Amino acid sequence: MKEWVNMETLKYNEVWIAQRADPYVYRHVDGNYYFTASLPEYDGIALRKADSLEALAQATEVMIWKKHETGPMSYHIWAPELYCIDGRWYIYFAAAEKEDVWKLRPYVLECMGQNPMEDGWAEKGMLQCADDDEFSFRAFSLDVTIFENKGKHFCIWAEKVGVGKQISNLYIAEMESPIKLKTVQELLSTPDYDWERIGFWVNEGPSVIKKNGKIFVTYSASDTGVNYCIGMLSINENADLLDPGQWEKKRYPVLKSDESRGIYGPGHNSFTTDLQGNDIMVFHARTEREIVGNPLYNPNRHAMLMKLEWNKEGEPVFHF
Repeated sequence: MKEWVNMETLKYNEVWIAQRADPYVYRHVDGNYYFTASLPEYDGIALRKADSLEALAQATEVMIWKKHETGPMSYHIWAPELYCIDGRWYIYFAAAEKEDVWKLRPYVLECMGQNPMEDGWAEKGMLQCADDDEFSFRAFSLDVTIFENKGKHFCIWAEKVGVGKQISNLYIAEMESPIKLKTVQELLSTPDYDWERIGFWVNEGPSVIKKNGKIFVTYSASDTGVNYCIGMLSINENADLLDPGQWEKKRYPVLKSDESRGIYGPGHNSFTTDLQGNDIMVFHARTEREIVGNPLYNPNRHAMLMKLEWNKEGEPVFHF
């Protein structure tokens, strides 16, 4: 008997899910896809579930957590990411306080059951740094992403530092548990180049893809308008990931606005695979060059899909 393969027809580099910034897709071991993102109102965390990327666009969105009225986790609910770690579901997200709207810190939710769409979520508080770490999460911190390598879990996030002009860097640490870091932060990347310093000096929104014996970290740079773009770091999977000197940083962005395609400010991506096993980048971008009002509060950052290619050096190639 002929075995039928579930196929999907995806459209690339155009609006996939409208008005969803910082899109994150997680494909579970059972094959199901989960989608979450920053909502335009920045007021909570919603999940979608489907058996394909194509179906996610029409899937019902379920609000699984709402912001507090005051105090911690009451403002700017940003960039949630969903993981299943050691059989438990977790969501990492950034949030501020209504009384101090730029006091961004990373927080953790843990699902109390095995169904993240229906079971309750417990607030685990801020992501904890290592006991001897005097620096992490003391200032504007966000965009936590988690990945596994050689049986260890690592965390990469963005945090602002500096006296006077605040600079957003990327940091990395090994994890002790899903809610605590094991090691002191290591500086992974700082905005070295001119294309990372337009509007603001920014490295943020890290995302990880592993292939061909290497680990690749994409990240977003500059302000959130048309200058927003994607850079990339890489390292051998057998190297010491906590040694910044072993990471290689691309001199130029790997993806930026393309006027000819009408795609502006691509950034804050995640990675997944389609039903055929192709590597897919999920990212947000705008379809208009001129932004009405503050770019941060303009809702027209849309989730899009891009099919990755790989060059002869074993590196991902991003193009519209």
